Amino acid sequence: MTDLSIIPFGGVRENGKNMYAVTVHDKIFILDAGLKYPETDQLGIDVVVPDFEYLIQHKEDIAGVFLSHGHADAIGALPYFLQQVNAPIFGSELTIELAKLAIKDQEALKDYDDYHVVNAKSEIDFGDVIVSFFSTTHSIPESLGIVLGTEYGQIVYTGDFKFDQTAESYYQTDYARLVEVGQKKVLALLGDAAGTENTAESVSESHIADYILETFRDNKKKRIIVATVASNIQRIQQIIDATAATRRKLILSGNDIENVVRTAIRLKKLRLPIPEAQLFVNLKRLKDIPNHEAVVLETGRMGEPIKHLSRMANGEDPHVRIGSDDLVFITTTPATAMEGVVAKTRDALFKQGADVKAISTDLRSSGHASRKDLQFMINILHPEFFMPVQGEYRVMNTANHAAQEVNIPESHIMMAMKGDQFKWQEDHFELSDSFTVGETLIDGAGIGDIGNVVLRDRKILSEDGVFISVVTIDRKKREVVSKPKLTSRGFVYVKANRDLMKEASDLTVKQIEDYLQTAKSFDWNDLKSSVRDVLSKFLYEQTRRRPMVMPVVMEVNQNRRPNRRRVSTKKIEQKSVVKRGKVPTNKKKKVTQNTHQSPTTSPNKPHKKVTNKENSSEKTNS
Repeated sequence: MTDLSIIPFGGVRENGKNMYAVTVHDKIFILDAGLKYPETDQLGIDVVVPDFEYLIQHKEDIAGVFLSHGHADAIGALPYFLQQVNAPIFGSELTIELAKLAIKDQEALKDYDDYHVVNAKSEIDFGDVIVSFFSTTHSIPESLGIVLGTEYGQIVYTGDFKFDQTAESYYQTDYARLVEVGQKKVLALLGDAAGTENTAESVSESHIADYILETFRDNKKKRIIVATVASNIQRIQQIIDATAATRRKLILSGNDIENVVRTAIRLKKLRLPIPEAQLFVNLKRLKDIPNHEAVVLETGRMGEPIKHLSRMANGEDPHVRIGSDDLVFITTTPATAMEGVVAKTRDALFKQGADVKAISTDLRSSGHASRKDLQFMINILHPEFFMPVQGEYRVMNTANHAAQEVNIPESHIMMAMKGDQFKWQEDHFELSDSFTVGETLIDGAGIGDIGNVVLRDRKILSEDGVFISVVTIDRKKREVVSKPKLTSRGFVYVKANRDLMKEASDLTVKQIEDYLQTAKSFDWNDLKSSVRDVLSKFLYEQTRRRPMVMPVVMEVNQNRRPNRRRVSTKKIEQKSVVKRGKVPTNKKKKVTQNTHQSPTTSPNKPHKKVTNKENSSEKTNS
């Protein structure tokens, strides 16, 4: 182990999936363990989490996972990480409760209970390292910055933060504590860069609360469907306040938001202005509430609201049918990767006749530090080295320039990639011994079983479809037994392309027969590959499309002799009679004549042999 190193496993050059490892002597301190939502080309993927391979190999050295706040980009990877690494979890009270919700459905973690609640005044002594915290302002209560005190100086991780002088008590930054941290040597600062691309200041949360209330009052006759992130407690508080002020009922759409709200209420992080029974209504009773009295709070699966809003717009939600009496109020600022999805969703909502309003259209709202916020943080802490985190490369680059403006030398700014290892070498961080860190794709119950090949196939299927050719061969006779059966899905309409299908069929037969005649040794993979290549080339020449070509080749098995059994003529003809439902006179007499004579001894009538067709077989190779 090196004396001191910093390795990002996510959260750099991407939006979300925050995870950073600081190694001090023989201990690894993990800062956050988050997920990110898939890019548009990651078809069918639910979420993406970091590649844990390096940490699994060094799991005995992990001191703990330290969480900055309770959003999915900070805690979402825990259910997958803890299945492979048994490490203690440290976080604020609300963050720990949300972490428990995140892993509660994992059967493998039902006995896990290594949680440790901390606050801004906590200090944890690990011998060579003392871990402490400071309160920050974010869109969720009890967000914390993390300080690792080492013999070389302090490593400070801001987590998600911004400065808002009007923030309520649960969201306030502890400026005195920040100054205290800054009075000691800060060797390196891992600072939130996600909001630095915007030079304008974000509006205060009190201004946003007034804006939401005004929107509710301006739409007195409409049902309001609010889309927000499930763990954005501050936004949920503002929606609760506006619902109560306009004497409406709040309906929570989905288990995720209900669990988060119930947990926040239990911990007294959400304030209810009126009794709970007068505020909340069960989703099943939505149809009983007049439209002008209903507010539906929609967050979607895993707290990602836009995709579920798209399902609502397309009429796929079993409870909510969007129409002309609805206002869809989008109170979350979507990630850049989701902007195309948001645009299509808004278009679909307008087609349903709904009004659509997005908070990001009218206000500059963000839970992340602006350029000036980041510069203020740097001026308080005076770090010697700076690593911008939590953002794509363009925002990291903006943070780089912002840091240089407040006298951080460019040589002291670490523009990291995943897997980069920055080792402390007496008076500077040196990039060495880096390694590849990929992504782990989560699709349903599968963890990491979806790779680039599967994604490539999904992309091809979504664009050009699939073309399947099923054919049966006889290897002994070196010939095709039956004409290929061709099937197309998402490629061409078969009935309108008969000539194309006939030529494809002929090509398949010719290619297989050529292979059977010329191949020195038979190989199923070689045969299918040759058919696939010929068909792919032909179909592209004819259509300028590249469907996924799937040849399925079956072989007639003539080596196995069919099972035979002897049966009497009487049994055969009785069976025939039963099938027809009547007894023919001539066959009835024939049965009578043979009753006393065994077919095996009759000189005139040899016994009949019946082949059991169920025993004939074909071997399929696909």
